[in-house]
Amino acid sequence: MRVSPDQFEKIARSLPEIGRDPASVRKRIETMEALLERGFTMPGINRQFGLDAIIGLIPVLGDVITTAMGAWIVWEARNLGMSKFQITRMAANVGVDSLLGLVPFVGDAFDFFFRSNTKNMKIIKRHLDKHHPSTVVIDG
Repeated sequence: MRVSPDQFEKIARSLPEIGRDPASVRKRIETMEALLERGFTMPGINRQFGLDAIIGLIPVLGDVITTAMGAWIVWEARNLGMSKFQITRMAANVGVDSLLGLVPFVGDAFDFFFRSNTKNMKIIKRHLDKHHPSTVVIDG
């Protein structure tokens, strides 16, 4: 089915707007980080873990998926105008997580303890707090 330019414009206007402002980006990144790193709690030891540890159990494909999700966080940070040094540090965090995640069993345990997305979120928050102070959220 072919969509005319008028139909396309009508569909595009009906979709919700994805904010490109720093506050919207911060909210999206915080949500993704929470989903990847803190979505669930292990009973008995009260240790939080997320989809990064669960999806990483799938050999190779799981690591590709979690790497893509971590890379998305780095891409969003790049769109915030963060420095090349910060982006490189964040990419290195994702890279280390990805490479060690490929090692069977060791990588799965590593995903449980090394939280690359949380480390990257801290880098992004420091940048946003300094350069976009209006995005600061007080946790209560």
